[in-house]
Amino acid sequence: MSRPARPSSSPSDPASNSPPGSLPLWQLLSGCADAVAAVRQGHSLTDVLAERRPQERPGVQALSFAVLRRLGMAQALRHKLVPKAPQPWVDALLLSALALACGSEYNEHTLVDQAVEAAKRRAKPASGLVNAVLRRFLRERAELLAAIEQDPVASFNHPAWWITRLKKDWPEHWQAILMANQEQPPMTLRANQRHGTVAAYRQRLVEAGLLPESALPAEQPPTNQPAPIALPHGVPVGKLPGFEQGDVSVQDSAAQIAAPLLIHASGQPLPAGARVLDACAAPGGKTAHLLELADLDVTALDADPQRLSRVNETLQRLGLKATTLAADASQPAAWWDGKPFDAILLDAPCSASGIVRRHPDVRWLRRESDITALAKTQDAILQALWPLLKPGGHLLYCTCSVFKTEGQDRIDAFLQRNPDARALPSPGHLLPVVEYLDPARHNRGDGFFYALLSKTTQGA
Repeated sequence: MSRPARPSSSPSDPASNSPPGSLPLWQLLSGCADAVAAVRQGHSLTDVLAERRPQERPGVQALSFAVLRRLGMAQALRHKLVPKAPQPWVDALLLSALALACGSEYNEHTLVDQAVEAAKRRAKPASGLVNAVLRRFLRERAELLAAIEQDPVASFNHPAWWITRLKKDWPEHWQAILMANQEQPPMTLRANQRHGTVAAYRQRLVEAGLLPESALPAEQPPTNQPAPIALPHGVPVGKLPGFEQGDVSVQDSAAQIAAPLLIHASGQPLPAGARVLDACAAPGGKTAHLLELADLDVTALDADPQRLSRVNETLQRLGLKATTLAADASQPAAWWDGKPFDAILLDAPCSASGIVRRHPDVRWLRRESDITALAKTQDAILQALWPLLKPGGHLLYCTCSVFKTEGQDRIDAFLQRNPDARALPSPGHLLPVVEYLDPARHNRGDGFFYALLSKTTQGA
């Protein structure tokens, strides 16, 4: 899918894990500057972090997340302090130190000393500049912050075009969405109901000290509804009871809507052996959820062979089986066997604007022109897959986006083009500020869009 890769076996926000190891701060700052420079040059943070040494990765990731959540502010401050940007790595080091100085992660004087040390070891001629800029910031902090107060990019830490689009799409909620994107996301679990009930797994979490006893529900949730489990604090997946045995997976609450919604689209569950296509399936969370809930003949498709391998890894850990194909969903002539599907799940390539809490680099990687290009891709895949669905079947279209161009606008256009398509009740746009699943437990999900379509007789 056209979105940053999501770890399949670890919480996505390092702030939820145990503290970084004992590496010196200057070394972590140096790695953070590498990561920030790479993101500013258009590289995915996930890919950049994968290249770090294992002992460095947690600490560099934690700092990078914090910096990217304040990058708009840091860029505005650096421009005030040094109007002409230094070379990219030094600039990234300054941005990292300024962003962290605006938070509470470190003592500010320690932070300055360690940033200067990082500069001495990587770009010694620039160490004096780093020292002077950061110490000036400490002296003039209040005045500098006041000077950038009216800059929306600095205030909301999102690109200007992103802010403008949210204002247009969600005039009553745009500020809340931007603020929610700055929060640490919850760690949400999905119990494998082939291995036991959700209630039983919640009890295991209580016994392991990972969930308070007050979080135990009075009864087992119905099988046609998502049943996410939100932990009060994130933990490494190795501490989750039965993770390696496939008893549980990490999956956001919004993403857990897909499988039960599609399986029960007609009001009755799909029959055993029903043919289901999961298009754009990687990394496999929704594929697995479908198979956990029903005995289905699932084909999991993804254009990226490397990402498709993660689907196979996920299924193997959970003890599930599906047919996996590396192919382009928009070109079914190259891979479809001609047998219609009873149901299709299309988790379409999108901007990933709904999962910015988990991937703070997304906002800085995307360009406004990407949204138009992605909308064309979404239209193309929807149109290509529709003929593969049997009459009476259902297609569930979803994106992890809060932009209407990638959600309701696409479905409205599709319904205009296809008279045999009928929209059924579905969640529509879900915003990260709406606690739509479990308000009492603050189970706030990612931004998502869902549209459920039914196929009637041609031309009806």
